[in-house]
Formats: sequence, structure tokens, C-alpha cells
Amino acid sequence: MSEERESRDRSGSAADRVYAYAKEAVLARRFAPHALLTEGELAAAVGVSRTPVREALLRLQADGLVRLLPKRGALVLPVTAAEVTDVFETRRLIEAFAVRKAVAGAGPELVVALSGHIEDMRAAMQRRNAHAYVEADRDFHAEIVASTGNEIIVSLYRSLRERQLRMGVVNLLGDQAGTVNPSRMRAMIADHEAILKAVAARTVRAAESAVTAHLDHAERLLGRA
Repeated sequence: MSEERESRDRSGSAADRVYAYAKEAVLARRFAPHALLTEGELAAAVGVSRTPVREALLRLQADGLVRLLPKRGALVLPVTAAEVTDVFETRRLIEAFAVRKAVAGAGPELVVALSGHIEDMRAAMQRRNAHAYVEADRDFHAEIVASTGNEIIVSLYRSLRERQLRMGVVNLLGDQAGTVNPSRMRAMIADHEAILKAVAARTVRAAESAVTAHLDHAERLLGRA
């Protein structure tokens, strides 16, 4: 391997580490909305030079998580009302179609997979781990979308991932900063169990109604966050 290639590989690996560190911190809200992230602080936290930090911040900006400020760093973007509306409108369109198709054509393996994701949500609730809980929540819905077999729809849904994760964490927050609200976790699990019950019973109308009710519930919670 040439020295130039080796240098690029090291830089790429370092940028990946900064990106993963900063993204997880933003999604978990350890970096609060409107916080200013400086290149120097991120470089010190991860143990890298500033060059890979710049690359990582560009990727975070492309994800819609930060906005670069010349010679200052990056501003953590809040979840806006317009973004919430856009995301939930898109989710309703995709997930209503997906659950109808899932009920019509999916086999028992989908029910097993969905049950597993709910169990993961329960385990994360016991640990008060908001990030793991939201990952399991998102995986539940992604499982239904994937069951359509429509790669364009799956790709579109996947593009919402980072926004879904961040909004999901906001939905679980309690009144005290940095804490989660267990009652919200339990309520969301109940919503998912209603969806699972309708899918298992192969009742199209009930499944679509359960998905819509769940998304309405989640959007209302975000409106109060």
C-alpha cells in the first residue's frame, strides 16, 4: 500500500469515528439543540486531528443534524415543527400502504419478527435506554415496510432513519433534562402491540387503523415536547 493510500485510509477511519461519536451524541441529545460543536473539542474527544473532524461534520450536515458555521464549528439543529409535519406525513403514506400489503401477503415470519422487536423495546425500557428503545421501535416499522418487497419504498423509508431516531428520543424525554419517561415507553409499546395483533389476525382495516393511531399519538407527543 502506498503512503498516500495509507494516509487516506487512516483519515477515512478517523472521520468515521468522529461521525459515529457526534451522530450518536446528537441523537441521544447529549449534544443539545442549538449547541455549538467546535472542531477542536470534537478532535480532542475522539483523539484525532481536525482534518477528519471537518469531513465528519460535512456528513452530519448532509444528514440534517447540524449546520456548519464558517470558522466557528457546527450548530446542532433542533427538531422543527415543519420537519415533524413533513416526516409524519411521509410516514403515514408509506406505512399505511405497507401494513395493508403486509397483512395481505406476509407470512407468520413477519409476526415473529415484529414480536422480537417489541421484546427489544421492553428490554430497553427496563434499562431506561432511550436510544436502544428508539432503534427497536424504528426496526419494528422498518420490518413492515421491508415486507412489501418494494425496494423504492424501502429506500425512501430508510432515508428518514436519522430524523426518526432523533424524534423518537425527544418523544421519550421526561420533565427533567436527560431523563426518559417510562409511561411514554409503555404507551408506545401498547401501540405496537395493537399493530402486531391486527397483523397477526390479518385484519387489514384494523392494522391500518392501529398504525395511523400510533403515528397520530407520536406526533401529538412531539408537539408537547
